[in-house]
Amino acid sequence: MIRRREFITLAGGAVAWPLAARAQHPAMPVVGFLNATSPESNSDRLRGFHRGLRESGYVEGENVAIIYRWAEGRNDRLPELAADLIQRHVSVIAPLTPAAAFAVKDATATIPIVFAVNEDPVRLGLVASLARPGGNATGINFLTAEVAAKRLNLLRELVPGARRVGVLVNPANVTSTQSTLKDVATAAPTIGVETRVLNAGSGSEINAAFETFASERPDALLIAGDAFFSSRRVQLVHLATRHGFPATYSQREFTDVGGLMSYGPNLADAFQQVGAYVGRILKGAKPVDLPVVQSSKFELVINAEAARNLGVAVPPTLLATADEVIE
Repeated sequence: MIRRREFITLAGGAVAWPLAARAQHPAMPVVGFLNATSPESNSDRLRGFHRGLRESGYVEGENVAIIYRWAEGRNDRLPELAADLIQRHVSVIAPLTPAAAFAVKDATATIPIVFAVNEDPVRLGLVASLARPGGNATGINFLTAEVAAKRLNLLRELVPGARRVGVLVNPANVTSTQSTLKDVATAAPTIGVETRVLNAGSGSEINAAFETFASERPDALLIAGDAFFSSRRVQLVHLATRHGFPATYSQREFTDVGGLMSYGPNLADAFQQVGAYVGRILKGAKPVDLPVVQSSKFELVINAEAARNLGVAVPPTLLATADEVIE
């Protein structure tokens, strides 16, 4: 028979043991994920992000939790979504467009930030320098905006007779649009091209811009790199095909849905680097000690079937330099 005192001692031990066990296993860290678009337009990038986390030893649902917030193309919602993540006391926030990065940086000076932006974060004011970011932010620069001149040159190589090129930009994405237009304005005269710039920040404005292009008939189109445009890639590719325009895009996801040509960074690789940096911070690294990484993996993708449908004869030299040709 167990005496009452012994029973109390055993019961106390039984209660204390789970408490001790919980003390030895701290709560799962939580990562905030903020994007200006939608999950449907980011499937490859999300897979890359999770690969990066796994490289650092973190698997969602096992030893890390992730709170996703999507602005669905409405940048005006980003400050509210950033504030929500901060109120949930996340360990680190990954804002994955320039507008999202600004929303988070304006909202906190203490929670670590790992951003992904498509142009120079020093010029944007997100970090002090690439090597020594300073403050609570670091991340990846995947250089979509800075390669607009290269894309224009490739477009001229694809369509040698092009003299007038229509350029579509999103005015809501101010910094990226400025970079794109500056690069295009510098490059166009050197290859004998005139440009006509139109703005579109919504689905209806995209339709209206293509009606204008259809009436003016430029020889080819350059669609600027932009998160909103990526989310509307099916619409953009459909309109370019319907109106018979050879067009170049910033990411291979456009060529995957029937676009003619894309040149830009491998965004799945860039997001993988974001995930790896998030993992390092969860393990104790500080953003100030993690230099900003610039994308080094770029890819030229040509959709041969789209070229045939448009009646575009792709030069053999361009086919030879393409990283992938979609048949």
